[in-house]
Amino acid sequence: MTVYKKIMFTACAAAACFVQAALAAGKYDSKLERKVERTLAKMTLEEKVGQMAEMAIDILGHWDNGEFVLDADKLEKAFGQYKVGSILNSPGPVAQTPQKWRQIIGTIQDYSLRSMGIPCVYGLDQNHGTTYTLGGTLFPQNINMGASFNPALMRRAAAITAYETRAANCPWTYSPTVDLSRDPRWSRVWENYGEDCLVNAVMGRAAVLGFQGGLSGMIDANHIATSVKHYMGYSVPRTGKDRTPAYIPESELREKFFAPFKACIDAGALSVMVNSASVNAVPMHINRKYLTQWLKEETGWDGVVLTDWGDIGNLYTREYVAVDKKDAIRQAINAGIDMVMEPYDLNFCTLLKELVEEGKVPMSRIDDAVRRVLRMKYRLGLFERPNTELKDYPDFGSRKHAEEAEAAAVESMVLLKNEGETLPLKGKKKLLLTGPNANSMRALNGGWSYTWQGNRADEFAGNHNTILEAMQQRFGKESVLYEPGVTYNNEGKYWEENMPDIAKAVEAARNADVILACIGENSYAETPGNLDDLALSANQRLLVKALAETGKPLVLILNEGRPRIIADIEPLAAAVVHIFLPGNHGADALVKLLSGESNFSGKLPYTYPRYPAALTTYDFRASEEVSTMEGAYDYNAQVSVQWPFGYGKSYTTYAYSNLRVDKSSFRPTDSLRVAIDVTNTGAMAGKESVLLYSTDLVASLTPECRRLRAFDKISLLPQETKTVEFCLPARDLAFVDNDGKWVLEEGVFRLTVDNQTVTVTCNRTHGW
Repeated sequence: MTVYKKIMFTACAAAACFVQAALAAGKYDSKLERKVERTLAKMTLEEKVGQMAEMAIDILGHWDNGEFVLDADKLEKAFGQYKVGSILNSPGPVAQTPQKWRQIIGTIQDYSLRSMGIPCVYGLDQNHGTTYTLGGTLFPQNINMGASFNPALMRRAAAITAYETRAANCPWTYSPTVDLSRDPRWSRVWENYGEDCLVNAVMGRAAVLGFQGGLSGMIDANHIATSVKHYMGYSVPRTGKDRTPAYIPESELREKFFAPFKACIDAGALSVMVNSASVNAVPMHINRKYLTQWLKEETGWDGVVLTDWGDIGNLYTREYVAVDKKDAIRQAINAGIDMVMEPYDLNFCTLLKELVEEGKVPMSRIDDAVRRVLRMKYRLGLFERPNTELKDYPDFGSRKHAEEAEAAAVESMVLLKNEGETLPLKGKKKLLLTGPNANSMRALNGGWSYTWQGNRADEFAGNHNTILEAMQQRFGKESVLYEPGVTYNNEGKYWEENMPDIAKAVEAARNADVILACIGENSYAETPGNLDDLALSANQRLLVKALAETGKPLVLILNEGRPRIIADIEPLAAAVVHIFLPGNHGADALVKLLSGESNFSGKLPYTYPRYPAALTTYDFRASEEVSTMEGAYDYNAQVSVQWPFGYGKSYTTYAYSNLRVDKSSFRPTDSLRVAIDVTNTGAMAGKESVLLYSTDLVASLTPECRRLRAFDKISLLPQETKTVEFCLPARDLAFVDNDGKWVLEEGVFRLTVDNQTVTVTCNRTHGW
């Protein structure tokens, strides 16, 4: 049985040795390094600084009658004069056909190779499938994959995405995102795998292995390089707004935020993209401690550190830590940036060259950065095979890939409430489908879908089913009524809605047996997705309240990128299903679940808040939830949540029993063998995610109430029992102290799986 555990620490010795040996084989490939050094030795300074520049595709062409056309003069300027090493993004930005991509990237490669004998590396944001290639397979967003608690699904999704991306001649993607979605206000919650560092580490590692094809270090023609993002601490800005500062204790940075990135680079990730904002008042792009010491020197990692879009400019226009662009470049390169995503300004190359000539950026730093870029290009095989051909990828956009995307969506949806067995929908019933998300491919996919904001998904994904279309196909058009009541203004901001017609929906409900209200958010990405009110829109909540007054059973279908507060309408519903952003095949997956053809197995990958001023995460500390004090002062700090992390119901029931561990007392160098019996006590087959938590009962720093330490997902037939086993290295129970050191302290720990607990004792303190 496969066991998933915290990647931050060494696991069982044999597995750790295998991983380290495999990484070392890729990292210190003498043949590869000789190629890199030979190429580097022949390069001029202009060619070196050019390799450190990444420009947007827009600077290389223009639009003519709705089609992007490359311009020979612009190509010659970028590659002949400035020797640019990388191009990114889709023209527009809007998805292109694979044939168009072959033409665009192929032409770029011709110019790059002709000008300096070095191939260009092209990158796309294929964030949940082949999102920028028309006809490709779109998978559920990462937040869905986190809710599946199934790393095998993530690895397979990444492998398919890599195959289809390479079919379109692109070798690099800016994915996965492992920031930790710990603040529901943040607009990029859905790009991550949830709030927990272990889930992000395990799923991120699976994604890297899927994209890149394993641990060999060399990438074949069916796989692509990854850029893990956004390093680090990006996801908990004090304001809740995208690209704004975070303030995080360094012990928490090390223990939680660094862990998923460490897992991904241990899995062989070829590049890492940097957090656009600052952490503890230092912009991450100039933080040498985190970019060079932590990420490179401590780990021995030899990949590329890449900026995000235009972030060098932000150092002097927004962060005010540099006097001008040249000063910003100096600080960033010296801190450890290897490639600068400077989308439109080729003058970056001139300024960096001047800095080297003036002695303000040492040639050793330039050579180190260029080695890393060349190494990635050699590992991708671009020198030998700069282009790929669509004809060599017969499964591009295949039905087989679509079925795997649908299966991932099925496993990712979460049943949060089901009173009176409202679900599954049985018998001949009249169903009313209502709400703004009922007939929208845009809402199902979210951002980074064909376009940056996902606003053209209905146009490009018209051959896929909306929820309405899937419901009508399954239950019959005569049985599924449709009256939205509330609709989005798709020409405006993501949050804008048209004038509602709630009365019309209420009237339609009188002819229905069950009401399904599809509510949530329209698509958005990054800063345009910022919000000021975490509550679901007033119109949508009014719609639900009015429908509830009909007395008909009400099912809420939550289709949203982050948890919007629904405390006032949740009690009105008989059932609640959270589908997150399930992608092109999400509606078909949902109908399988609503009809009972498939069973729910997803669990919440984050804590769903009940109130806007009561935000927390599952790994809170006991002192964050104190009871009311006696006397003159009323210190009531209790936090009430709508649903906790890891919560999810099913059409069947599971019983946990006989939690046991192979030793009651352990040393810091030991590994604990933990086992639990799980029985399907219901009448329907199902899949269950088994989550192992630990609690340090007393520690020198206030401990969290619990931490997820391992998880596994199993399939069970009715009345079947399986034993789930975990290998838990004692070192996984350590924490980072105020000095930034890992320490495992002697004392008692409680291990918990569902309603089962057992205690174990560490017999001595040990630090690392």
